[in-house]
Amino acid sequence: MAKQFKVDVNGAWCKGCSLCIGVCPKSVLDLTDRLKAEAARQKDCIGCRQCENICPDLAITVKEVEANG
Repeated sequence: MAKQFKVDVNGAWCKGCSLCIGVCPKSVLDLTDRLKAEAARQKDCIGCRQCENICPDLAITVKEVEANG
């Protein structure tokens, strides 16, 4: 079974630079109407952590989660 990951974005820290959106190979992230990053397609995350690494404000964390079942 494939590993699953959860992308958390701290909205208070995110300044909406969208670097994370551009670097994500699976297009997991989008900007909200308030110009903050959000994980719009959480299930597509492959856990590469490129978004976490590129975020200049340390607003993103990626964690592996236990698969259900």
